[in-house]
Amino acid sequence: MRSSRLIGFSVGVWCIIGYGEVSLSQTLSDPSLPSGVSAEAKVSSLAQPGALSKSTSTHLSTVPELQVSTLSQPMKREQSAAKAALASQVAQQPATDPEKTVPSPQPSPPDDLISPPQSFPAKPGEAPEYLNPDPNPLLRPTTPDEVKLRGIQPVTLQQALELAQRNNRTLEASQQQLRRSRAALREAQAEFYPTLDFQANLTNSRSASGQISALSSPIQSGIDVDRTSLSGSLVLNYDLFTSGGRPARIRASERQLRSDELQVEITLEQLRLDVSNDYYDLQQADESVRINESAVRSAEQNLKDAIALERAGLETRFSVLQFEVQLARARQNLTNALAAQRVRRRQLAQRLSVPPTINLAAADPVQVTGKWSIPLEESIILALKNRAELEQFLVQRELGQQQRRAALSTLGPTISLVAQYDVLSVFDDNLGTGDGYSVGARLRWSIFEGGAAAARARQQEANIALAETQFADALQQVRFQVESAYADLDSNLQNVDTATKALEQAQEALRLARLRFQAGVGTQTDVINADNNLTSARGDLVTAILGYNRAVASIKRATTNLTIGAGQTLPDPAP
Repeated sequence: MRSSRLIGFSVGVWCIIGYGEVSLSQTLSDPSLPSGVSAEAKVSSLAQPGALSKSTSTHLSTVPELQVSTLSQPMKREQSAAKAALASQVAQQPATDPEKTVPSPQPSPPDDLISPPQSFPAKPGEAPEYLNPDPNPLLRPTTPDEVKLRGIQPVTLQQALELAQRNNRTLEASQQQLRRSRAALREAQAEFYPTLDFQANLTNSRSASGQISALSSPIQSGIDVDRTSLSGSLVLNYDLFTSGGRPARIRASERQLRSDELQVEITLEQLRLDVSNDYYDLQQADESVRINESAVRSAEQNLKDAIALERAGLETRFSVLQFEVQLARARQNLTNALAAQRVRRRQLAQRLSVPPTINLAAADPVQVTGKWSIPLEESIILALKNRAELEQFLVQRELGQQQRRAALSTLGPTISLVAQYDVLSVFDDNLGTGDGYSVGARLRWSIFEGGAAAARARQQEANIALAETQFADALQQVRFQVESAYADLDSNLQNVDTATKALEQAQEALRLARLRFQAGVGTQTDVINADNNLTSARGDLVTAILGYNRAVASIKRATTNLTIGAGQTLPDPAP
């Protein structure tokens, strides 16, 4: 009955069949329908008797008129065209059948998992001072309110790098070790100077033999046997010759100081790389949330179309169930993406040591940042010249050499110059105060010490060999890091172009798949696959862009200590 009433209708629907496009049209000339009513409204009146008068006034101004032609088509094309028009009309009407209503929406994620809908503008310039941690490092929160997140502060990548250099605890520990080494060097340099010691003694004594003598002799019976004296000495000591021990210990302290300076530099450069990667991870998590939110909206639209066709009797319950499964998966992916976003925010906050009540968000847009124009071979040479790790291993080798000399110096003689001045006063003897002095040289030579010095020297020889081996291994590692980062640069740059084109193609494929489905010549599987491909294409583009940015950060870390801003290039290495 429905097919007979569709004969003579004309509804212009374009759909994709195979590799070409076919225009499906039917003649719209039923005299029983009022004139001036849109084709969709007329078709809807056939499927829902009595609904025409209600839908005519509602949709005349909103539904675009379809072209009318006089070409009659086979019955199968008439039904397909009617499906498309009917689906478009029914989708705009409120649901009236309680058994075919849209499924109730799934419960929303908790408020603390929902990402902010708007992008946060970052404050220009330097990072705010309130992002600095408490100056007391021993402060420990004791109540839930002290760790409850109260706000989200957006920061740019440059501000994040500044905060890391200002607040990071690992960098602060390296700087404290550097201060300790400076103090150790000053201690070693003190051997260049003589030592001056002063000593004073105040004693009160009673001799047992003197007391016995006083009791046995009438002559000494009146003598006081108690004696109180005050003595003092001033001793000057200087090592004239130490068999090379003193300069070796000073140079060893200098090498240790240099090693700690390089360690601060290494820690800072690695911190910059880690912060950059954490920031890019947060950007990827933000984009994943945005992509999954778009996937949820698209899945909801697909489900809405399927339910509209099911109400019209043009689709089966199986199609609706498939779209419901697609929507459930999209919501699950969104929940996981929100959780990952939350973790990435806290990871960046931990790296920057911000106060425990403040969370961070990425303010920079996802875009290609930085360029690298130096060829691979020159990049490798640049890295071998600039990497602080290589110099640190050489410094550690020199440190071992100096410590070996210091250990062997204990087997040689030590000549010291000694000068002493003494003062002595005995109370109640009526003799006054006496003084004296002495000047001389002292020779000290260890004849036998059980082989301890030789054992310490062999330990340092092993340390020297270890530093040389680590240096050779670091050479290979540095080269591999440069080559790996360079390969990632090329591949991700190509992937950016490929992913950009793929995204455009996926968007067009989804549009055509929906048209085919609404026209009745496509399946719900085509729409689901096209929708999934679009989601994957969006994720691939974000991955390619952020992968390129990570590669730029890695090659900067691998080759130089210079900071390269967005859109800048590193100057060519000096010949």
